[in-house]
This record gives sequence, structure tokens and C-alpha cells, in this order.
Amino acid sequence: MPEFLHKTFYGNTIFEWGVAAAGILLSFVIAKTVYWLIGHFVKKLAKNTKNRFDDILVDMLEEPVVFVLIITGIWYSLHFLNLSETAQLAISRAYYVLFIVAGAWLLTRLSDATIETYLVPYVRKTEGKLDDQLLPIIRKGIKLSVWSIAVIVALDNAGYDVKAVLASLGIGGLALALAAKDTVANLFGSFTIFVDKPFVVGDRVKVKGYDGFVREVGIRSTRLQTLDGRMVTIPNQFVANESIVNVSSEPSRKITMDIGLTYDTTPEKMERAMEILREIAQNHPDTEENIVTAFTEFKDSALNIRFIYYIKKGASVFGAQNAINMAILRRFNDEGLEFAFPTQTIYTKAG
Repeated sequence: MPEFLHKTFYGNTIFEWGVAAAGILLSFVIAKTVYWLIGHFVKKLAKNTKNRFDDILVDMLEEPVVFVLIITGIWYSLHFLNLSETAQLAISRAYYVLFIVAGAWLLTRLSDATIETYLVPYVRKTEGKLDDQLLPIIRKGIKLSVWSIAVIVALDNAGYDVKAVLASLGIGGLALALAAKDTVANLFGSFTIFVDKPFVVGDRVKVKGYDGFVREVGIRSTRLQTLDGRMVTIPNQFVANESIVNVSSEPSRKITMDIGLTYDTTPEKMERAMEILREIAQNHPDTEENIVTAFTEFKDSALNIRFIYYIKKGASVFGAQNAINMAILRRFNDEGLEFAFPTQTIYTKAG
């Protein structure tokens, strides 16, 4: 062996430095070869399977796997050198930190692959837009949780006082939470709406005294378009805590009418009036078969008939009511049935 290879620099011979450098170079070559094999063979094998998960998984994990091979090769290559205890400790800590980073990278990539394979297709099939808006938040939340744990573990392995760091973060987090409590409440409110699904975009609902159609469900608020066309924005924390009436979920619309006839109406005409009401409701194409007519009470100025019918889901409520009311008016006029109106008779005593 040539004599110059035995010359010492910084506690190691040129030969030892060369072996370490060759090991590091070899680790890069191996990593590059594995990367090439994954791209040209493993991906092709994954594409031949019916399952889409393995395709996404291979694509997500190839970079972290190559990174792990590189840092592992560097770690073993540096073992050929005679290093001081301080240098060895620094390298060990650096290696553990890099390995933890690689682990976190692998976990986040794996979660992305799982979400892309299973959650994204499910979300695309749903009608509402809230889950589309929450999915990126879920992704970022998982990544933030994994990386936060990774940073804490890495700092602990690097020799830092993690308890002091966590205490500082806790105080800052408490202050931030107090300042953003409404935002957090709205965020949890949107999550509650997403999980419970009391309505979807397009439904007509009654909430917080407003009656209207849901036009948008966001992370912070829900927007309703009231029946008079005005847009109302309600924070999600109130929507989640309120009793919600989903008008669109009703199987049919119940219509209740009180029709008053004059007191000179005979019993036969009262029966005929109820028969006409049933005929009108039964012959309309947008009504259900469940029809109720009843002579309910003697009012001050009228004989009252309670008329209940149901309009089918999806039919025009105002259109059906208009058609039925016009038919009642025509049929009652043709049959000589008089509608009552409030009257008052005053008797005077002659002087």
C-alpha cells in the first residue's frame, strides 16, 4: 500500500477517509439504483394490479425510502473513521433526527395515499360541498400532528429540554386559543355539520329564526338565501347548537285549511261541500291519497270545515295550492255554497 495513504489528517489516515467517502458515494449509487428500479419495475408491477392503492403507495414512498437508504449508508460509512466522543455524539444525534424526519415523511406520505385512495372517491360522490372543504383540513391536520410529534422527539434526541419547549408552546397556545376561540368554535361547528349532516347544499331549512335555502356551507359560516331572496350568513357554531328544521326532508307538504260556510247552509249542503273538497284533492296529480275533511266547529260567523291534504315531495307547493283553491272557488259557486265572512247584527230598542 502506498505510503501516502497512511498519512494522518484530523485523526484518520487518507485510506480511512477514502473508505468513508467511498461508502458515502456507494450509498448514493445504491439509492439511485433503487429509485430507478422502483420507477421502471415496481411501478409497472403495481399498475398491473386492479387495486389503485398500491400505485399511489409506491409513488408516495419512493422518495422517503431513497432518503432512508442514503442516511443509513452515510451512518455506516462514518463508522470507518476514528472520531472524538463529541463528534460521535453529534453524528448520532444528527442521525436520529434525520431518521425521525424520514419516519414522519413516510407516515405523512402513507396517510396521503390512504386518503387519496379511499376518502377522495367517497367525497366526490357526496352531494354537499362541506366534506370537499374539510378534506384538505383533515390532510393538513394529520400532517401537522405527525410533524409536531416528530419535531418533539427529534428535539429530545438532539439533547434539548423538551419540557421547557412544550411549556413555552403551551402558554403561547393558550393565548392563541383564547384569542381565536370563536374561530375554533366555528371550525368544530363545521365539523359537527359534516358528521351529522342535518342538511346538504340546496335544502330548505329553518334555523335561528330564518327560513331559506342552504347555498353554501363553509369552514366558518353557513349561508342561507331566505324566501325573500336575501342572503344570511350564520356562524357554524350557532348552526351546530341550534334546532334545525329541514323542510326539504319532509315526505310531503301538509296543507291545512279552515273553510267557513254561512249559517243557512243545510246539513246536506255541508256534506256536499266536504265531498267536493275530497274530489278536488283526489283529482289533482300533485296530492297524496291521505285527505281529511271534517265539520269541526260552530264559529261565531260560520260553520267551519277543516280540510287537510298533502302535496307530493318535489311538486310546486304554490302551484298546487293555487289550482286547488281556484277549483274550490269555482265548484262552491256552481253548487251555491256561500262562504261566510264576519258579520255583526245590532239590535236597537225604540225609544
